Amino acid sequence: MSERRARADAEGGSTAAPSKSQRAYELLHDRIVDGTYSPGYRLVLDAIGRELDMSVVPVREAIRRLEAEGLVTFERNIGARVAEIDELQYHDTMETLSFVEGAAVSLAAGLYSKRDVDEARAINERMRASLAAFDPVQFTSLNEAFHRRLTDVSPNAVIGDVIDTCWKRLARLRQSTFSFVPNRALASVDEHEAILGLIEDGADPRRIELAVRAHRLATPDAYLQRIHPSDH
Repeated sequence: MSERRARADAEGGSTAAPSKSQRAYELLHDRIVDGTYSPGYRLVLDAIGRELDMSVVPVREAIRRLEAEGLVTFERNIGARVAEIDELQYHDTMETLSFVEGAAVSLAAGLYSKRDVDEARAINERMRASLAAFDPVQFTSLNEAFHRRLTDVSPNAVIGDVIDTCWKRLARLRQSTFSFVPNRALASVDEHEAILGLIEDGADPRRIELAVRAHRLATPDAYLQRIHPSDH
């Protein structure tokens, strides 16, 4: 069952079976965001319909939803393909997050309670435990929860709004780039712990800010290096 279906059932208690279109949407969405269907992968409606034991009509409806979300592109005489990641938008969004998250955590440096740090560390330990059976989508969800736990303490609401906008933009670009650079996952968890250590030690806010910024930029750098190795 997809995370969205499980969450809906948990929150609303619904046991109604999803429509055919919803089933097709969930399967395609999950395979795109977890990297099973890589950027540029051609989505063959007939084959998907046969796999799900349904006609192409609900599959086409699902693909239209995914196209509206920016996960799929459709070209005449070619058909539907998984959208390529917009490298410039991804880089610019992560670069912006590196600045605003660094500023948010820096401003909150003297405001963190023991509970704040303990809750962030608990999320990070769940991330570490998840590495044994790595699920990039789950890992990314926990990663966002960790970062938001730290930035939510910041007293600057405007910075918080910018951070929220960046997270939403990342979700539209692709749910998880950890699908493409899984080796970054362990390093990311270790960097989280190092940031928490700086906060606990009462380190200079500027030092904490730079640590957050470096951490934020490491994943897009690794991703771009993988797809353009000759440029590095």
